[in-house]
Amino acid sequence: MQALHKAMLEELGDDEDAWDLYRDLVQAAVDYAAVRAQWQLHSYAERAEKDPGRTAFHDSVILNFNMLGRYLSGTGHAAEWRETLGYEEDDPMNRKRIGDFACWIAFVAGINAR
Repeated sequence: MQALHKAMLEELGDDEDAWDLYRDLVQAAVDYAAVRAQWQLHSYAERAEKDPGRTAFHDSVILNFNMLGRYLSGTGHAAEWRETLGYEEDDPMNRKRIGDFACWIAFVAGINAR
């Protein structure tokens, strides 16, 4: 995850539009990580009630990864980190990998904020 994140940040360079997309991604990751971290605290009934919202946060994370990856690819960058994460259309396990990476990005954002 550290190598993927480093590759992503290096591609952002001094491109303000890329940084805006990255900040949107971090916000989506933080929102998703908060929901996911609380998941084990909920009862089965609460999980059933909150599951559509959790899914929406996860979808937002994926959308933000896709937008940043497409933008960077369109500006001449390799965006290999996005290919490494994979696409849920190719393998459902990639959705979990993307969610895990989002939680890691949220963790890094929290540590860097001190």
